[in-house]
Amino acid sequence: MSIQSEAALEAGLIATLQQMDYEYVQIAEEENLQANFKRQLEIHNRKRLAEHGRTEFTDEEFDKILIYLEGGIRFEKAKKLRDLYPLDTADGKRIWVEFLNRQQWCQNEFQVSNQITVEGRKKCRYDVTILINGLPLVQIELKRRGVELRVAYDQIQRYHKTSYHGLFDYIQLFVISNGVNTRYFANNPNGGYKFTFNWTDAANVPFNELDKFAAAFLEKCTLGKIIGKYIVLHEGDKCLMVLRPYQFYAVEKILDKVKNSNDNGYIWHTTGAGKTLTSFKAAQLVSELDDVDKVMFVVDRHDLDTQTQSEYEAFEPGAVDGTDNTDELVKRLHSNSKIIITTIQKLNAAVSKTWYSNKIEAKFYIH
Repeated sequence: MSIQSEAALEAGLIATLQQMDYEYVQIAEEENLQANFKRQLEIHNRKRLAEHGRTEFTDEEFDKILIYLEGGIRFEKAKKLRDLYPLDTADGKRIWVEFLNRQQWCQNEFQVSNQITVEGRKKCRYDVTILINGLPLVQIELKRRGVELRVAYDQIQRYHKTSYHGLFDYIQLFVISNGVNTRYFANNPNGGYKFTFNWTDAANVPFNELDKFAAAFLEKCTLGKIIGKYIVLHEGDKCLMVLRPYQFYAVEKILDKVKNSNDNGYIWHTTGAGKTLTSFKAAQLVSELDDVDKVMFVVDRHDLDTQTQSEYEAFEPGAVDGTDNTDELVKRLHSNSKIIITTIQKLNAAVSKTWYSNKIEAKFYIH
């Protein structure tokens, strides 16, 4: 049986992505990358530019944007990707530049390129790059069929040491494949190979083959949602994390329940499956829904209350409020706190004892 070459895998993947409405763009080197980024950023921000009677950024304005994006470590750049940049123009106006639309994740500009050459400590050419609004956010490393997937992973680790810099510091996800086995992982050089994951459907059927993985995971709206919603910026370790597929589907089900019904549900995990990360991302995304005033995370012991808050704080400091006693819980219910962690004992006291229940004026959904 003939072995499919790396070049054939690359050509097949690009053809698949083009069929999925990705624009193919030829980018030979970093100078072309910046020129393409300027054009795509202008397309993505056309409404904001039009408000000022503009269709383009001036060269001076684009230089300001590049200088802004250049600063900081990789973790800080991941935050910049998700923020708006206040660009002050020469005539004293301000344009709020968006690099990634996280709310309408399908409404981004998707491109694919290959064999981009980057000069670092060594000259490197990357197999396939997915650009979103002109920024390289997904890097795909391919090996011919029969080569162990770990070889592709190790090559990306070498790239971290020799060539990733500039706009390539904005990579959020890596994909490695030998055609028959395909995995994805967050841009976290210290994560290790154990944090590379297969993508699956909701029934946990894996998409191992590259073409099936591309059709599912790299579908534009799915990829936009994963980057916009399901990458976690871990403040404690200053690194990026991405949810496994079963975590993704669990959170999606929870969001659907909250938005479309008043029914209860349950999600179960085994030890080491990432329960805290799943619950944090679910609480965070539910709290962002327009009709949700508060999210309460209820545990059955005080030590879990403290432990959960500590773990949540590692993901995002200040994201949640803990409660030391029932009085504090009632106060939090009337505060601006969006996510509250408490024990079932405190909650029971708050709703069953007249002294507390009389102070509770609103009804809250508890998940």
